[in-house]
Amino acid sequence: MNKYPKSVGRQSLVVSRKNKKDRRDGIIDRNDIISDHQRRPTTDDRRILVTGGAGYIGSHTIHYLISQGVKPESIIVLDNLVYGHRKLLPSEIKFIEGDLLDRKKIDQIFKNNQIEAVFHFAAYNIVSDSMKDPGKYFYNVTGTVNLLEAMVRGDCKKLIFSSTAAIYGFPKKMPIDEDTEILPTNPYGESKFQAEKILEWYSKIYGIKSIRLRYFNAAGADFGIGELHDPETHLIPLVLKTILGGGKQISVFGRDYPTADGTCIRDYIHVSDLAKAHYLALGKLSEKNFQSDYYNLGTGRGISVQEIIDLCQKVSGQKIGIKYTNRRPGDPPILVSSSKKAERELDWQAEHNIEDIIKSAFLWHQKCSR
Repeated sequence: MNKYPKSVGRQSLVVSRKNKKDRRDGIIDRNDIISDHQRRPTTDDRRILVTGGAGYIGSHTIHYLISQGVKPESIIVLDNLVYGHRKLLPSEIKFIEGDLLDRKKIDQIFKNNQIEAVFHFAAYNIVSDSMKDPGKYFYNVTGTVNLLEAMVRGDCKKLIFSSTAAIYGFPKKMPIDEDTEILPTNPYGESKFQAEKILEWYSKIYGIKSIRLRYFNAAGADFGIGELHDPETHLIPLVLKTILGGGKQISVFGRDYPTADGTCIRDYIHVSDLAKAHYLALGKLSEKNFQSDYYNLGTGRGISVQEIIDLCQKVSGQKIGIKYTNRRPGDPPILVSSSKKAERELDWQAEHNIEDIIKSAFLWHQKCSR
């Protein structure tokens, strides 16, 4: 993974891929960082900043970047550890405990380091909690603005943004593509949509190129790490923790939806497939004629709540009881992604199926339960 294409004579933070499956070169050319009239020295001092990098998706993305040849020393993580865990990160990376609401700390990071690109994961992200404490979730917007202002002062022009399918609300058609009407139905989704709009303005005014990745239900585990949410709100870890913890039953909200088994259907995507999309997005941002864009990330296959429980029981070899209760307010019957745009333009597609996801998650939670 350490060989560079013959056509590239300079070092890059991201190296090229070695097989045909990953055909795009994903190269960050140091001389393409800013305009021809403002060249910076081509040194080995460039860094990648990852906000919220100690969280579930952020930490997997960091491990994936390193697996593709990115030097651990080139990665800086900023995380307030509200959701994140330092132990999920490689020891070689630079970790800074801090918050995007602390503008002085962000400015200091850009002042002390040549930040070439930013992965922006940091956010409050629990939908149900956002309906109870909406003000907290609009800190997501404030933090994004603080980060962008620091990027302007630090002359950093590339940002990959962790967005969400929650911005679409209750879509009228399936699968959900990027042309689907955006109508957030909770403060979390609204905060992400507002941040996306702000990114567009900073692209137009300051030339900060961004890719917004709108993901569906992240799940699974890789690189010896996995989900460590507290509280846990995601279906797969809730079912597996119930099984491994000796729990008697799991609650299912609603069995009267217009689906084959009456339970909600969702699109689950392996966290490593998401991590790969971030890596490819970093390469896309380095294309000279690319500006800014957004992409849905999912598998295009919907799995019901009942099917998830059945598969978790099959993988674990254990049975649990199911308590069917009333629907939760605001739960759409079906949410399934179309990721054709990402497949076409990022050369990306999900490689893991639902069985892969549950098997990897089971092994992780089994390890944690010992």
